Amino acid sequence: MILANKVTIISGIGPGLGTALAEIAAAEGASVAICARTPAKLAACEAAIGGSARVLSVPTDITDPAQCAAFADKVMAVFGRIDVLINSAYVTGEYGPVLSVDLDEWRKALDVNLFGTMNMTRAVVPHMTAGGGGSIVNVNTKVARMPQDTLGGYAVSKAALRMATTQLAKELHGTGVRINSAFPGWMWGKTVADGLQEVADQRGVSVEQVRDEIAKAIPIGRMPEDREVAKAIIALASDYFTATTGACVDLSGGEYMPL
Repeated sequence: MILANKVTIISGIGPGLGTALAEIAAAEGASVAICARTPAKLAACEAAIGGSARVLSVPTDITDPAQCAAFADKVMAVFGRIDVLINSAYVTGEYGPVLSVDLDEWRKALDVNLFGTMNMTRAVVPHMTAGGGGSIVNVNTKVARMPQDTLGGYAVSKAALRMATTQLAKELHGTGVRINSAFPGWMWGKTVADGLQEVADQRGVSVEQVRDEIAKAIPIGRMPEDREVAKAIIALASDYFTATTGACVDLSGGEYMPL
């Protein structure tokens, strides 16, 4: 088990990637601390994990530095250390063209995706450093690599997060803390299925047809599933990648290929 005896924090628990990350971390031997703004989502995640691992869940708004600090302190009080942080919380913000979208929506996206992630990271890093090191993975998005119509605010916030992650990789020199970025693309699971169902209903076709049309642009020939992306992120967070910091790992099935 690649996270055996590791205390692992996962932010942004929801019905898709966040819960998959928590389930797989638990299956890989971690004690899991989860946070989200919605208690019901945390309860559902705890139920999905069942009794396979020790789980701590704390409702937390990551845009509030004090709540992030309180969450990290609670994890330390319960588990005694923090080994892994996976920052998965995000919002897409309002969709719309750059020249007409309400820029306050961009600020909201930045507040969660950039500043919220930095709040959680700053709350955790001192505990990791005091414990001799740790691993952080910031979940980014293919959209920051491949701009898409109407998703400018989301893309800009995640592009800023990529640079912040790279900056931190340099600044954490000698602390034993490494930090990397993961860039998922399309992920087949409840969240995407629900969104594509709306598209399918509008077009009068099946959701499978819409999914397969999208998959034509993905070199592996299909949409990666939530759980396969989660497994890759868990691996990146694990000791299998102790030689890696500041990396940008693309998990889009080859849809984006860096030159």
